[in-house]
Amino acid sequence: MPTILGPTLTTDRLILRPPVYADFEAWVAFAADPEVNRFLGGVQDRAAAWRGMATITGAWPLMGFSMFSVIERTSGRWVGRLGPWQPEGWPSTEIGWGLAREAWGKGYALEGSSAAIDWAFAELGWKEVIHCIDPQNVPSQNLAKRLGSTLRGPIQLPPPMDTWPIEVWGQTKEQWGIHRRNSVLTTGE
Repeated sequence: MPTILGPTLTTDRLILRPPVYADFEAWVAFAADPEVNRFLGGVQDRAAAWRGMATITGAWPLMGFSMFSVIERTSGRWVGRLGPWQPEGWPSTEIGWGLAREAWGKGYALEGSSAAIDWAFAELGWKEVIHCIDPQNVPSQNLAKRLGSTLRGPIQLPPPMDTWPIEVWGQTKEQWGIHRRNSVLTTGE
């Protein structure tokens, strides 16, 4: 059994945990899908997928947080990665997401990102969360809105992503608390 380098979060339908080597083949397929990676920097070959997974996994012991692997509870299948992200030079404390195409449209990004935001505010002591989104990525903009974030405007990421058109969406911890209370009241959850 591989060593898990951080916490495991559980939602109704998902398990969020740090990546392990067993996730690699699914990660490679995710990285090779042009539609999935349209707004994530483009398709990656197997070696680049390895470096990406190793970067996210390596951030756990370095920083005490990083993106989680997203696992379907019913199938045990790896369906993406999401969660806290703040590499060197990043504009702020981000909750990001990227899911395999077969996981789209199921509400997994909302469910997992909500759990990750709760965890970042409660356990990491973050004061705000942002989401860095391409201006043409309407599905991610809609998710940011559903999470209660608002558009803050254009932003420049550090190299080598400094030429990408990016808008930042975000909210404070206080805004998140209000959003969560209102969401529970209006959805009956």
